[in-house]
Amino acid sequence: MKQILPMRFALLLLLTGCGGSGAGNAYQQITQEEAKKMMDTEEVIILDVREQDEYDSGHIPGAVLLPVGTIDGDTAAEVIPEKDSTVLVYCRSGNRSKTASSTLAELGYTNICEFGGINTWPYETKS
Repeated sequence: MKQILPMRFALLLLLTGCGGSGAGNAYQQITQEEAKKMMDTEEVIILDVREQDEYDSGHIPGAVLLPVGTIDGDTAAEVIPEKDSTVLVYCRSGNRSKTASSTLAELGYTNICEFGGINTWPYETKS
């Protein structure tokens, strides 16, 4: 019995440590600085989850649009064909990007990084 308790505790710690940025979320929250560095040095998909008019008014160069309300298995697969692709997700303020990141994780995407909103993005944008 004495050996079972430490093993259960260790298992509990292991399981709770794998949850990403919150319970049930399999995505990682990163800073905008980390996102920019990844954009500059790695092959990533930059995913804008706002609406078309917001995207048209200004977006991060290279970003693809997938509005949060349209994300499902089919639409996600069109934009992100490989489930292990590194995907950097943003919106206007950071609320929709969290929802979208969680949805993508539930769809089986394994390398999702959410970095907030474009309203505080200090780097280049394009219209």
